[in-house]
Amino acid sequence: MTPDLNPETDLSFTRTLAVPRQLVWDCWTQAEHIPHFFIPAPHKVTEVDIDLRVGGRFNTVFDVDGNRMDNTGVYLEIVTGEKLVFTDTYTEGWKPAPDPFMTAILLFSDAEGGGTTYTAIARHRSPETRKSHEEMGFFDGWGTVTTQLEAYARGLRA
Repeated sequence: MTPDLNPETDLSFTRTLAVPRQLVWDCWTQAEHIPHFFIPAPHKVTEVDIDLRVGGRFNTVFDVDGNRMDNTGVYLEIVTGEKLVFTDTYTEGWKPAPDPFMTAILLFSDAEGGGTTYTAIARHRSPETRKSHEEMGFFDGWGTVTTQLEAYARGLRA
């Protein structure tokens, strides 16, 4: 199920989360959950607008050190419980974005003991954009988001 990765344009990591796959899926696909994990603390998600269908919107607004950051995009592929692909290359209605950054591919599968094997892939349009994302802290940032996701999902399970 993992797409072919191009080391020149893709960044990725895989981690086993100690929560069921359905909970991880729900966190990524239901707007009320996104603010609890989607950006490294202390930054905040202040708005979420999800239309979970291919071509539907995945829009968020971040508060980073008091600055508003609008993130608009669309879903490209949805395989319920298994795969979620979204991009900022387009906005709703397939309108091209003026300065796209990446496409995210999230993969979910069952892990031993009732957990989830979680793979996050950031696909970029150029080696330069990939390098910039890595230097911005892809592994630390997305790693933190994944840790926050797991902690939040554990709380939902209780």
